[in-house]
Amino acid sequence: MMKTIALLTGRLARVALWVAGIGLVLMTVLIAAQVFWRYVLNDSLVWTEPASVMIMGWFIFLGAAVGIREGYHLSFDVLLYVVPQRIKLVLHTLSDLAVAGFGVGMIWYGWQLAERTAGNKLPSLGISGAFDFAPIVAGGVLIVLFSTERIARRAAGLPTARFGEEAEID
Repeated sequence: MMKTIALLTGRLARVALWVAGIGLVLMTVLIAAQVFWRYVLNDSLVWTEPASVMIMGWFIFLGAAVGIREGYHLSFDVLLYVVPQRIKLVLHTLSDLAVAGFGVGMIWYGWQLAERTAGNKLPSLGISGAFDFAPIVAGGVLIVLFSTERIARRAAGLPTARFGEEAEID
């Protein structure tokens, strides 16, 4: 059962990483177009800057969530060098719980921000201001999901990669 879940979350992480990568390329194209229009055509595309910032939010939060799943989040590992393996697993789980709590905060506060700005219209894009905060909520959902998966994998005796380790997590 846990391997099936890991397979599904692995695919979800892969999709999120592809979307983040496509977003990075798209943002680069939009900024290049803005530079071309401004300095070559002496005109301006007013929508490219806010669209690029919104796209940047997506690739940052999607990429961060995938980084959590793959064990690339920040950690302070000095103590882990001197404690037994069993204690390491407990500390890794506490770390994943803290990260999941952060994800819950992203969902909660991101949703509140989206609600408060839903009635505002972004003038250059013509869409609701809530779209600015959607990446925070989506990233939070993925962070909670991936952190919970790491905890469940550890409880099932399956490996969970940490920064610099070679453990396969798919």
